[in-house]
Amino acid sequence: MEEKLSIKNRKGQKVVALIEKPGHRQKGLVFVMHGLSGFKEQAHIELYAKTFLANDYAAVRFDTTNTFGESDGGYEDATVTNYYEDLEDVIAWAKSQPWYQEPFCLAGSSLGALCVALYAEKFPERVKALAPTSTVVSGMLSMQSEKNSKLLEEWKRTGWRIENSKSRPGVVKRLKWSHMEDRLKYDLLPNANKLAMPVLFIVGSEDDTTPPEHQKMLYEKIPGRKEMHIIEGAKHTFKEEQHLKEIGAIIDQWIKTL
Repeated sequence: MEEKLSIKNRKGQKVVALIEKPGHRQKGLVFVMHGLSGFKEQAHIELYAKTFLANDYAAVRFDTTNTFGESDGGYEDATVTNYYEDLEDVIAWAKSQPWYQEPFCLAGSSLGALCVALYAEKFPERVKALAPTSTVVSGMLSMQSEKNSKLLEEWKRTGWRIENSKSRPGVVKRLKWSHMEDRLKYDLLPNANKLAMPVLFIVGSEDDTTPPEHQKMLYEKIPGRKEMHIIEGAKHTFKEEQHLKEIGAIIDQWIKTL
């Protein structure tokens, strides 16, 4: 059963969420979060939600504000802070719903993976398991891996990063430099010891935005049950059918062990 609804975040902005509930007895709950400029219907985001749903979990995915989805705000104002606060606000809203269960699972991609991991570090007792893919590990590391330092210099100098969207042809993405200033405040490494719940890492071998070596830095600091899968030939955002199939199988197998 699928339901789309709008809720208000702490700033009074509209956040559009998609809730899918299993036909059988509900075993658990998962919140799934997209990355920077992403949206809840992206193939990999939908895959994570549907794989949990197939294992009798209620699945919640949502468009943050300041992205290219159905929620309020403009992409140029996107920050880690506003994405993270929207995650907190969606979870807080969910507590009043009949299908809410705690502890719940969290899954996310890229900046969304950073946000779900930040939440798990802040509220470890609420999180049953964590599945971060293509994770931004820290603002500093992601700044270092900016592919083209000239692009970074220009972004800082002009105050804008301008690029064409790969997932939405014809859309030009404009992002303020203040995004990077905000991102530099965040780092998963100092509190990684709080991530004692089962953690599933997935990253592409060709990911040059959040490369496998960044994931390994975080992986090594996590004290509990953990596994890492490097998807051969995959870039930062999983789009290829074969990669999605491989990831779906990995997540499905992992859920069954929880």
